[in-house]
Amino acid sequence: MAKDFIVAIELGSSKVTGIAGQKNLDGSITVLAVAKEESSSFIRKGVVYNIDKTALCLQSIIKKLETQLKTKISQVYVGVGGQSIRGVRNIVVKELPAGTIVTDALIDELVYLNRNTNYPDQERIDTAVQEYKVDSQYQQDPVGIQCTRLEGNYLNILQRKTFFKNLNKCFETAGIAIAEMLNAPLALAEAVLTEAERRSGCALIDIGSDTTTVSVYSKNILRHLAVIPLGGANITKDIATLQMEEADAEKMKQKYASAYTDNNEIDNNLKFSIDQDRQVESRRFIEIVEGRLEEIIENAWYQVPSEYYDKLLGGIILTGGGANLKNIERAFSNHTHVEKIRVAKTPVQTIDGGGDDIKSKNGMMNTVLGLLLKGDVNCAGYAIDQHGDLFESPKTPGMQEVNDQRPARKPGDVPAGVIRTEAEKQKEEEEARLKAEEEARQKAEEEARQKAEQERIRRENSFWNKFLKKAKKFGEDMVSEEE
Repeated sequence: MAKDFIVAIELGSSKVTGIAGQKNLDGSITVLAVAKEESSSFIRKGVVYNIDKTALCLQSIIKKLETQLKTKISQVYVGVGGQSIRGVRNIVVKELPAGTIVTDALIDELVYLNRNTNYPDQERIDTAVQEYKVDSQYQQDPVGIQCTRLEGNYLNILQRKTFFKNLNKCFETAGIAIAEMLNAPLALAEAVLTEAERRSGCALIDIGSDTTTVSVYSKNILRHLAVIPLGGANITKDIATLQMEEADAEKMKQKYASAYTDNNEIDNNLKFSIDQDRQVESRRFIEIVEGRLEEIIENAWYQVPSEYYDKLLGGIILTGGGANLKNIERAFSNHTHVEKIRVAKTPVQTIDGGGDDIKSKNGMMNTVLGLLLKGDVNCAGYAIDQHGDLFESPKTPGMQEVNDQRPARKPGDVPAGVIRTEAEKQKEEEEARLKAEEEARQKAEEEARQKAEQERIRRENSFWNKFLKKAKKFGEDMVSEEE
């Protein structure tokens, strides 16, 4: 049997990344294989726009990983993120008779009511339970407490239904089985934040290529989630307005860009080289970079609810490729007035192997590593015969026998951060339809039985029925007297 490993895929705006690794007993990860493909032509702001191109890219990623692993991949973990992701607060209230004690069944009822909240054109992909209000007191665990009013506070994570279906369709078209779909921002947070930061309160800001994701934590609970359509690529495009190609602009950003430069340190006579023949004024370059970055910071900070401004004792944690700009901590501190700033360049868990992609520790692999860390089901298929077994049956990538596959989860069994796939939801809807039809059939049969019984009683109580019964009894009495 092939060795066990977990495979995760992140669909980013600039590239699709696949990674395979093994979990060790001490909680560390050994990365076995990494594969990347450019994605800017079919994924924009973290959202799939071309299903066919994305499917081909996914097949290429799987093939590259299988070549490195020398083992077929049976299933993969998939991160769900992008611009259309957002958190929406929802409150569900239940009035109770006096003396009612809160039970698990009552909590399940609130969860069910929240899950069935309708959001037009939006798919509820995940829910973060905030707390419960028992009469006038907030509680994390209200079971066993007596009250007359129970209130559930939830943060529902939504995505546009079209985008969610497109994502599922890509893997279906590519013939790749999904082990589980995961909330990418949540997986990232679990990978790069310490427990102390989540508990004391912090804002995690992931600056990607086309988007910046803001996650706010307090008391170990996700309190807010938002994605803004701005990222490192916007800085590159602004630099390109200095009459150069975007490829040259990206190189200049990596070489010269700084998130903050003191005005007294700017040399008005200094010029930065584009190539051997062209240069740009350093002040103009600095102004462009800082101007766009200021917009990103202000928009990201605006997403943090004001009631948490003084509760971020864990500070601001920056990650993603955009957090590699020099002096990024100083820039964020200047605009947010938060002194505690940390750049998370790698997960808090130990990561081994993986070559330069992992060893560089530049924050660009954090999300896909977070997905890998959250996976718990074997994704290995059968070993590939390096000598070319002519009798091996051809198999489509991702359609091999699955060695270890968890049964599809029911809505109430899905833990935080795990998203049910479109196939699981369709299966649930089909089961609900069949159940409803069976209940309707049983109800119709019961109604027909009751109606027949009522008709029988009505006939028995009718005038002529009573007359015939009396006549029959009179005849029987006459016969018995003659005997």
